Amino acid sequence: MFRRSRPPPPPGRMDLSDATFKLHKAVSMSVPGTPPDPARLSERFIELCNVIAKLRSPQGCPWDREQTMKSIKPYTLEETYELLEAIDADDNAGIQEELGDVLLQVVLDAQIAADEDRFTLIEVIEGITQKMIARHPHVFGDAQASTAAEVRAHWERIKNAEKKRESALDGIPLELPALARAARITKKAAAVGYDFPHRAMLFDKLREEIGELKAELDPNSEMPEISASVFMDPVPDEPVTDEAQRDRIEGELGDVLFVIANIARRWGINPEEALRRSNAKFSGRFQFIERGLAARGLSIKEASLQEMEALYQERKREEQAEKKST
Repeated sequence: MFRRSRPPPPPGRMDLSDATFKLHKAVSMSVPGTPPDPARLSERFIELCNVIAKLRSPQGCPWDREQTMKSIKPYTLEETYELLEAIDADDNAGIQEELGDVLLQVVLDAQIAADEDRFTLIEVIEGITQKMIARHPHVFGDAQASTAAEVRAHWERIKNAEKKRESALDGIPLELPALARAARITKKAAAVGYDFPHRAMLFDKLREEIGELKAELDPNSEMPEISASVFMDPVPDEPVTDEAQRDRIEGELGDVLFVIANIARRWGINPEEALRRSNAKFSGRFQFIERGLAARGLSIKEASLQEMEALYQERKREEQAEKKST
């Protein structure tokens, strides 16, 4: 049995019973912020925990018993991305299912931790509850915050005091996708004043970085200026064989992407979400090409670039018409 004693709440933090009382003041599920029915939630959550514990028991599932926190990391990441896809699709049934899968990962990780005598799910829940109370003193305490900016200031001040961080950039997860991490890095730097005075200056910086990238891609200035078009024969790409040049190109391309992430931040856009949308948009249009060609009895490999582009533009026009009609 897990016997680690629970430490008392840190000084100045609200007792959980007080927080629960505040959260239960709402009387109707139609009121925003109304928590789930305690009896039903308790029953269902305990049932889930029992199922996971059973799977991890000697009488449970061989696969589940083998898992470690590291071995299930890929599944945790996969389930998170599937949740994002369901949210993007505005699919309520899908969101509900994927939230369940994410919750499964949390409960399973906590059960593994308990089995390894590290901590239990109870400490996980208590810890995040107390953290949310402590970081919202304007809700659960006497502090004042009437704007989102004031809330962020409270959050960062309390978080920095808790973590005792040495650098303004500390706390950004290394595992974040690179574009999302770039936006977080620039946001942290901007929070202490290291930012262009006017956001429009970033486009001058982008032109500078694109120029440096082009200089590395085309050191002999032989790259022709060609308008984007599908009406010419394909020209094979020449591979970069010089490793030093490849390294410089990678560095300059990274700089371009970093500036783009910074532009997104200054205009309040999440660059990772923006790129995910573009990926989905292109995928949808490309699949429209495949379906259109199949309807004509052609495979994607048999079609000309011009035929594919015509279908791409057709789908693009359809999307624009759909937007106007909504």
